Amino acid sequence: MSKILVIGEISDGKLNSATAKVVAAAKQIGGEIVIALLGSDVGAAATEAATLDGVTKVLKVESAGNAHILAATFAPQIVELAAGYSHVLFPGTSFGKDTAPRVAAKLGVQQVSDIMLAHSATSFDRPTYAGNAIATVEAPAEPLVLATVRLASFTAVGNGGSAAVESASTSAALPTHTRFVSLEAQKSERPDLQAARKVVSGGRALGSSDAFKIIYSLADKIGAAVGASRAAVDSGYVPNDLQVGQTGKIIAPELYIAAGISGAIQHLAGIKDARTIVAINKDAEAPIFEIADYGLVADLFTAVPELESKL
Repeated sequence: MSKILVIGEISDGKLNSATAKVVAAAKQIGGEIVIALLGSDVGAAATEAATLDGVTKVLKVESAGNAHILAATFAPQIVELAAGYSHVLFPGTSFGKDTAPRVAAKLGVQQVSDIMLAHSATSFDRPTYAGNAIATVEAPAEPLVLATVRLASFTAVGNGGSAAVESASTSAALPTHTRFVSLEAQKSERPDLQAARKVVSGGRALGSSDAFKIIYSLADKIGAAVGASRAAVDSGYVPNDLQVGQTGKIIAPELYIAAGISGAIQHLAGIKDARTIVAINKDAEAPIFEIADYGLVADLFTAVPELESKL
C-alpha cells in the first residue's frame, strides 16, 4: 500500500486551501496520507489539516528557522521526512514549484510536474504544449515518486476527518548561503486568485491601470477575485501576481469573466478548467470566443458598467 507524504502550505498562519486539493490527488493514488507542516507555529494549521477527509496523520515540524518559507531551508528537512514514504506530493503553487525541485535533486529522483490524474501509484496524466495535449507518464517507483499537483484539476476534499497530530523534528542543518531579508506582498480583501470561485479578468484593451478600475468594481460587486492577461501585466496595468495563464496562475473558478482579453494560447491554458467562461470583446473573431460558454461582442467600457448596474 502507498504511503503518501503531502507537504502542506501555510498562508498567514492558516492552512492554504491548496493543501486540500493535494490531499484529493493523494486519495486518487490511494493509501495512507500524512500531511507535513513546516513553520515556527503551525498549531492552528495542523488542527485544520487534521480535519481533512482521508488524512491519517499530521506532522508538525516547528522551529524558529522555519518562521519564513524558504525552499533552501525546507528542502533538506523534507528529504529527511520523506524516508519510508512511497510518494511526496507538493501543491502546484509558487511554494511547491520552488521547493519540489530541490527535494527531488537531493533525493536523486525525477520530478513529475503538474499531475492532473492518477491512473495508478506510478502512472499520471499531465498537461504539455501549454495544455493542448495531455501526456501519460510512468514514474519509477523507487526510491519514491515525487510530484507537484495541478490544483485546477482537483476538487478540495471536505472536512470530517480526525487525524492524529504529532510533533516531528529533523537533524537537517539550516543553510548558510540563504537567509530571509524581507517579504513584499500585495494585500487585498478580495478572494485569493487561485482559490476564488469567481474571477473577473481584464486584458490589454483596457488601455491603462486607471481604466482597470472597472474590473475591480465589477469584481467587488460579485465578490470575485481579480485577474489579468499577460499583456495587461506586461503593460503595467496591474501587478504580476494577478496574471492568469501558462506563465501565470492556473485557475479553475466556477465563473470566469474575461473583459478585453483576446484569448492567447498561454492565457487559455490557465482558464480551461473554469466551469463557466464569459467573454466580452468587441472583436467577434477573438479566439476566446471559441472556448467561452457565453460571449458578448461589445465594447467592454460600455458592457462592463452596464453588467454591473444590473447585478
